[in-house]
Amino acid sequence: MKNIKVSAAVIIKEKKIFIAQRGYGEFKGFYEFPGGKVEPNEKSSDTVIREIKEELDASIKVDSFLTTIEYDYPSFHLSMDVYLTHLINPHLELLEHEDGEWVYLSETKNYNLLPPDKLIIEALIKSKVKAV
Repeated sequence: MKNIKVSAAVIIKEKKIFIAQRGYGEFKGFYEFPGGKVEPNEKSSDTVIREIKEELDASIKVDSFLTTIEYDYPSFHLSMDVYLTHLINPHLELLEHEDGEWVYLSETKNYNLLPPDKLIIEALIKSKVKAV
């Protein structure tokens, strides 16, 4: 089975988290935490900064590592490093996603999240992150 290594950002602002709706591909329409594939010789914490710039034209600061999510899709294995982050400035623009929402953790159940992203919600709840 193919292995895919990605990193994702939990962007926190005023006790809300940012989720984005995929605008393309097999998982179009699902909500996710933004991020992307780790390039060769790239640290996953650097990946998340680069991907957020590419996908949202936003600058973030990585505050801490949250967890690594391991998930088996039918055609590949996903390994996702997840970071707690915040915006350096308020600018955020959807460049690849159809929609983006700032939501409270309790509101995420109202969105069609991808299975690995539901595991991020569980990790956030377990971690008792004070910012969300």
